Amino acid sequence: MNTAELPMILFTVIAQMCVGMFLVLGVIDLWLSRSHPRAQVERITEPVVYAIGPALVLALVISMFHMNDVTHVFNVLRHVGSSWLSREIWFGVGFAALGFAYAIMQWMRWGSALVRRIVAGLAAVVGLGLVWSMSMIYYSLVTVPAWHTRVVPVHFFSTAVLLGSLAVAAALMATALIRRRALAGLDAGHEGAGTPAKGKATLMDRVRARATEVNAPTTDTEWTLTTDVVRRATLAGLVAGVVVLVTYPVHIAHLAGGNATAQASAHAFSGAFFVVRLVLLALAAVLIAVVSYQVAGTAKREQPNLLAVWVCAAFIIAVAAELSGRALHYESMFRVGI
Repeated sequence: MNTAELPMILFTVIAQMCVGMFLVLGVIDLWLSRSHPRAQVERITEPVVYAIGPALVLALVISMFHMNDVTHVFNVLRHVGSSWLSREIWFGVGFAALGFAYAIMQWMRWGSALVRRIVAGLAAVVGLGLVWSMSMIYYSLVTVPAWHTRVVPVHFFSTAVLLGSLAVAAALMATALIRRRALAGLDAGHEGAGTPAKGKATLMDRVRARATEVNAPTTDTEWTLTTDVVRRATLAGLVAGVVVLVTYPVHIAHLAGGNATAQASAHAFSGAFFVVRLVLLALAAVLIAVVSYQVAGTAKREQPNLLAVWVCAAFIIAVAAELSGRALHYESMFRVGI
């Protein structure tokens, strides 16, 4: 693997996952809002929102290591009209700003529910622009046969859906485990502990009270909705994984039938590392199927551990699969005439 590209491998995969999480959450929000109260919907989706921010910050910090001089970014920003890299940076900044604005508004309950949903919708649209800009940076290089193909945007958006869906499912399971501890506390007779006295709450008291509200025990109805969301989210991830598996043979055949440079690129997809990538993706798909149709359908609110293990295992394996796939993306970079 080309370790020089490691920052870009990590940045593109993590950033696409964050965009995918936002998009999946948006679909879940719209779907649940059709037949359930707003407060109940936010009990499902809200905790996941707060997991996106740290992951996106990590991606942005990692991306800086790809530059020999960080100050060069200011020069890149000036060419938004002609450079996909400039557009990627602007879309990335915009997605981060709108995402953080939505998270803060949600936590502080600023603005109406409609206003907060509009901000979230804008963040999702800008996120789509970010993934598209990422893919076009590579697609626009006509001298690199392995990149100047529609497979690149297909794989980038598939990564967003695959990892975004599984990350949402994993975050829901982490929330279920945290709320299970809160339920255990109630069973032990600790309800009301730490509630600040009225009129004397400090900022930290309000933060703790808000955290207690978010992590309050899951009700039976909320658990039913959670498991249903997990099944649908993991099914979406399964579809995205199948898309990647199906498009690889087409991509390789196209390269193998091209010029010498294209054939050299095709060779990158013939070694043991490529086999490992396919095995990891297929294994994640199997775990996704098991979670979707078996474990999630029978999991109990009081015993979420088994479902959490399956979901997290599928997510971790899928992350490994997509990181290896992105490494192969860079390994296949051979230029015509150079």
